[in-house]
Amino acid sequence: MEHAQTDQSFPAARFIKEIGRGRKGARSMSRDDARELYAAMLDGRVADLELGAIVLALRIKGESVDEIAGFLDAAEASFEKLAAPEGEYAPIVIPSYNGSRQMPNLTPLLALLLAQRGAPVLIHGVTRDRGRVTTAEILQALGFSFAQTVQEAQQCFARRMPVFMPIEALAPRMARLLALRRILGVRNSTHTLVKILQPFAGPALRLTSYTHPEYLDMLSAYFSSAAPAARGDAFLMRGTEGETVANAKRAQQIEWFHDHTRTVLVQKQEPVDEMPPLPSSADAETTAAWISEALHGSRPIPESIADQAEHCLQVASRLRAS
Repeated sequence: MEHAQTDQSFPAARFIKEIGRGRKGARSMSRDDARELYAAMLDGRVADLELGAIVLALRIKGESVDEIAGFLDAAEASFEKLAAPEGEYAPIVIPSYNGSRQMPNLTPLLALLLAQRGAPVLIHGVTRDRGRVTTAEILQALGFSFAQTVQEAQQCFARRMPVFMPIEALAPRMARLLALRRILGVRNSTHTLVKILQPFAGPALRLTSYTHPEYLDMLSAYFSSAAPAARGDAFLMRGTEGETVANAKRAQQIEWFHDHTRTVLVQKQEPVDEMPPLPSSADAETTAAWISEALHGSRPIPESIADQAEHCLQVASRLRAS
């Protein structure tokens, strides 16, 4: 396991002793301790053996709200923030770390609908994922390139284009911890953190999702109590194959968190007999061509995604005005 080890090693044993006692016996860290530990992990000051122990201990125990809050405090201090461009809307942040296996991935459609209306949209995530079609691949098929620096991202915002930043470009220290999955074979806390990351210096609207019910409870508690209100608002929904775009076949519930207040924006839709028209295949080229046609009016925009876009624009406008 290779990482940027510094000369100043971090003694992690006292943390492992608390979190490493299994699901029933482990105790959670305070927010300050979690911030200190994760900052050391990001800096490469935790030895490989201890790093593996921490990742697996948290995987078994599950993260508490205070731990996620502390980890995110450290994560957001580890990279250069983006500046929100002038305009009617606060930035809208779309994480994309799952892609799709079966359904066409329509995250790019949502991003482009928002950008067409003048909202600054930042998509961050992975560019490739074996066995899945990523948002990055579809955007490439649409002719978009990736922003590799904050300066490139700012230039795209100025041209009212959606911006895709690979996590390696946006937050390289976090990308290194994400890559531990290839070595250890399991997800770690960083996979949750990138989905709730707020990369702007000022307030922004984050679109966030969960895949397992326990994360709904934990993330709801985080946004209701521990998330800094000055960082902006968040939408929380069950992911569409893990992506933060509304399911084109059946809208899922979307909750809005503003200043620690939780509001249901969209109710879960009941199953329908007739499926909306969707791309004939989930591959990147077919999906990109269908999205292009939809944006030019020759394909119908799925109602659930159009509604999600409208809610995003309303809240982003409110955030900008506040």
